[in-house]
Amino acid sequence: MVMNPTRICIAGVAGRMGQCLLALTLKDPELKLVEALERRGHKWVGHHLSEVAGVEKGLGVVVDSDLHHESTAQVFIDFTEPVTASFHAKVCADLKIPIIIGTTGVVGDEKDRIARAAEHIPVIHAPNFSVGVNVLFKLVEQAAEALGDSYDVEIVEAHHNQKEDAPSGTALRLYQSVLKGFEPNAGYTAVHGRSSFNRGVRTKKEIGIHAIRMADVVGEHTVYFAIGGERIELTHKASSRDTFARGALRAAKWIVGKDPGMYTMAQVLGLE
Repeated sequence: MVMNPTRICIAGVAGRMGQCLLALTLKDPELKLVEALERRGHKWVGHHLSEVAGVEKGLGVVVDSDLHHESTAQVFIDFTEPVTASFHAKVCADLKIPIIIGTTGVVGDEKDRIARAAEHIPVIHAPNFSVGVNVLFKLVEQAAEALGDSYDVEIVEAHHNQKEDAPSGTALRLYQSVLKGFEPNAGYTAVHGRSSFNRGVRTKKEIGIHAIRMADVVGEHTVYFAIGGERIELTHKASSRDTFARGALRAAKWIVGKDPGMYTMAQVLGLE
C-alpha cells in the first residue's frame, strides 16, 4: 500500500474522459481521488460518486461545481472545454494547485490565461496525453530532419463525429514537429483541405492538414513523407480513451513538487 498517494481532483468527471480518469484512478494505488467537479446544474452535482457513477461504496467524494479554498488536491486534471479549462487554470493558480489540461481548441484569451497561470503553478497543457502519440511527435521531428524538406508532407487525422475543433490539437502539434525538423524559417504554410476551384497544383511550401469526422473513432493520426519513388507513413491509432487518461495520470504524478512553469509531456516521458 502506498503511504502517500497523489491526491487529485477531476473536472468534468461525468464526461467520456472524466469517466476514464475516474476508473483508472480508483485502480491505481499511487493515486487518491479527493474531489470531482461537474458544471453547475449537472444532475451529478451534490451526489456521491458511488451513487451516480457506480463506483465503489465508501469513496466519500461528493460531486461539486467549484474548487474551494479548502481543497486538499495536489493536482487538478481538466478535460472539459476551453473557457472552463482556462477558468480552472486561474483558480488553481490562486490556490497553488498544479494543473493538467487536456482540453483542445484553446486559443486567444483562454490560452493567455493558462500561460499566466503557469507563472504561479506548474502546468502541463498538452494536445494529446497518449504516451504513443508523444513518441510519434519525436519520431516525426526526427524523420523531417533526416529526410529534408524536399519531401512532400501531408497530415491526416480522424476523430468521432462529436469533436468540435478541427483540425485536432494533435495534428497541429504534428505540423509543428515537421517544421522543427525542417530547416528553420523554411517558409512553410498549412493548407486545410484542397479544392481545384480555388487552388492550383500543390506547391512545395505547403503542408496539408486534413480532418475526418465519423462515428465513434477515438483518434487516428498519420503523417506522410513522400518523394518520387517512395513514401513513409508514421501512424498512431487510439482504440480506447484509456490511453489518454493513463498519460494524464502519469503526468499528474510527475508534476507534484515542480516549480511554476509550462511543462510538456515530452519532459514527463524524458524525451527532452
